[in-house]
Amino acid sequence: MNWVKVLSQDELPADGRKVLKVEEKAILLLNHENKIYAVENSCPHLKLPIAKGKIQDGAIVCPFHRSAFDLCSGDVTNWTPFPPGIGKVMAMMSKEKGLSVFPTRIEEGSIWVEV
Repeated sequence: MNWVKVLSQDELPADGRKVLKVEEKAILLLNHENKIYAVENSCPHLKLPIAKGKIQDGAIVCPFHRSAFDLCSGDVTNWTPFPPGIGKVMAMMSKEKGLSVFPTRIEEGSIWVEV
């Protein structure tokens, strides 16, 4: 694992998000409730981008099939409940798996991510 300085803390305001390429990985940075999170910008269900997902109860919700993943651990909190009636079939297209999360730190006004 390697710590990488990704951007200035000022570039990610409260409730802000940015997708960055860090060592060939698309990483979504989130400033949620004054804590910086870094997660893979790819829902593990069908590999669609998760950047526009809502944050609910400490989890990011995929905007496509509404799978939800804990921001701290990446654990699944809800697996493909959408669309109604078809969600269970959609869930079978990919085995349930968590979202990759990356440790973050703030040092001298910069955000660092361990990848």
